[in-house]
Amino acid sequence: MRKRTVYAWGVALICFIVLMIVTPAIPQSEEYHDFADQRKFFGIPNTLNVVSNFPFLVIGIVGLVLCFHGNYFNLRLQGELWGWACFFIGVAAVGVGSSYYHLEPNDARLVWDRLPMTIAFTSIIAIFIIERIDEHKGTVSLIPLLLAGVVSILYWSFFDDLRPYALVQFVPCIAIPLMAILLPPMYTHSTYWLWAAGFYLLAKVEEAMDKPIYRWTHHIVSGHTLKHLCAATVPVFLTLMLAKRTIETERVSLLKTWRIRWTRRKENDSKVVESYECTYTSVPVAESS
Repeated sequence: MRKRTVYAWGVALICFIVLMIVTPAIPQSEEYHDFADQRKFFGIPNTLNVVSNFPFLVIGIVGLVLCFHGNYFNLRLQGELWGWACFFIGVAAVGVGSSYYHLEPNDARLVWDRLPMTIAFTSIIAIFIIERIDEHKGTVSLIPLLLAGVVSILYWSFFDDLRPYALVQFVPCIAIPLMAILLPPMYTHSTYWLWAAGFYLLAKVEEAMDKPIYRWTHHIVSGHTLKHLCAATVPVFLTLMLAKRTIETERVSLLKTWRIRWTRRKENDSKVVESYECTYTSVPVAESS
């Protein structure tokens, strides 16, 4: 088992090196800092893009407190506690770092916007490994994953190359929904992972549509502001999941659960159709004289 883990990390490292060799560098575009809504209210530059980060700070602090206050989330494993604590610390730090960046958008401040996000992304991957694959492997991988996230930011900052950061951000977007669907869960309410992933995808669409959304709403709200609010629902969904979930007595993947439900639905539909079937018999007709 230990050899498999070493091989897995080795293969991942080789794939990363090959990717860095065969793909061109991705520099940070200066146009990224040119947001649609640059209005100033109450003396705050880019007001809506700044204050829309406040939900991150609130839900991050609430989640962190609930992790340690009487073990409200019933986290049974030490690795889970560390992983979720890192996640909520990252979420709260996004509220501070992103606000700081949007007060005066530039590359130097963008570091403090992206660094907390990598903490949240990488800790979620470690949590998934703990819950879906192996407790020990997930706990041991938490620190290396966090370091990988930090290194990706430092690499971009020093070499103006976003490739490692792009991997840290987008690999979880693909891996987490797949793992949520394919791997048997330790806890109930696994569908909350899919809701969180869906809202994060919607947030990325809103980010890409920053200026068109600003035009469509007649300069009321921009896509980037909506992106902040939509992305903040991700930790909300995960906090609700932690509060509601219990130990899964029958560890069955979501995919298998959906198949079972689909099969039962088809069987029920066939029974309904059968209940409406009528049997006709020939009735003799008496001839009138």
